[in-house]
Amino acid sequence: MATSADGRNVTIAEVAALAGVSVPTVSKVLNGRSDVAAGTRARVEAILEEHSYRRRRGRGTGDPNLIDLVFHHIDNAWAQEVIKGVEDAAAARRVGVVLSELGGAHRPQQELIDDILARRPLGVLLVLSSLDATQRHQLESRSIPFVVVDTFGEPPAGVPTVGSNNWNGGLIATRHLLSLGHRRIAVIAGPSDVLCSRARVDGYRSALEEAGIHPDPSLVRWGNFHVDGGYQHGLELLSRPDRPTAIFAGSDYQSLGVMRAVRELGLSIPEDVSVVGYDDIPLAQWLGPSLTTVRQPLREMAGTATEMVLSLAAGQRPANLRIDLATELVVRESTAPAPAGTA
Repeated sequence: MATSADGRNVTIAEVAALAGVSVPTVSKVLNGRSDVAAGTRARVEAILEEHSYRRRRGRGTGDPNLIDLVFHHIDNAWAQEVIKGVEDAAAARRVGVVLSELGGAHRPQQELIDDILARRPLGVLLVLSSLDATQRHQLESRSIPFVVVDTFGEPPAGVPTVGSNNWNGGLIATRHLLSLGHRRIAVIAGPSDVLCSRARVDGYRSALEEAGIHPDPSLVRWGNFHVDGGYQHGLELLSRPDRPTAIFAGSDYQSLGVMRAVRELGLSIPEDVSVVGYDDIPLAQWLGPSLTTVRQPLREMAGTATEMVLSLAAGQRPANLRIDLATELVVRESTAPAPAGTA
């Protein structure tokens, strides 16, 4: 039995009758079993959604003490920091973590959702990924809470999210370069369709405008957060006759690509060009020169999201469903005053 949105009890038997199937079939659908025909599954899901079915919170004695962690991509140190933050917070509560990767996609395939339903975890964490309306209802109807970490796009109202203040990150990175006398400052952001990328660029533009500098659209590049994006855009920007004296990269990995481009063009950091990264992954302090970067509290973000999803699983509603943690600038060796005569 479950409770509908209007407070009326709706039974699995009623759902089965409306869908024209047996009670065990509805139970199989609810539990993500694969041995249900696609058409039957779709019909049952439609009835569940139409009648706002919600399984009552409560777990069977055989249910695993797990949370699912769903990543768009995990082959970098950024992801490892988030994973570590989730694992530390989960271990403190004696909760296991099941890790899934979407191969760079930002939305899970239905097969993964079915696997999650079959596991009946305490909750789900989605990193730089999101659910469509149907997938969201599937989790909600089974009383499986979910939290989005570092949102891919603007989440629907009521979706719990944890991130960082990306606009401020772009602002403080650019203000730092301006304070050193740089005026031609380029930005190599992440993908243009990712919310945090756009927010960082907005912060960059705001810093320029408050300094009385009209942002040059040709100095704004949309990358991919990876080394190759920083390298390709870095080569193009630094090969211009009016090359920028500073580059703000939207991730530390893109900064690595920029650094290679600088070396290949026979330039030096920070004498010819200053470079600022984003994230402050552990490698940043060991580069030569060490990287000035915006510290994003990745482990804290992950831990906060884990605590939030476990609170939701326990029936507690957090005071804030949208949390943005603070970002801060870490100044190292890759930034210096603008070259003479370039201000």
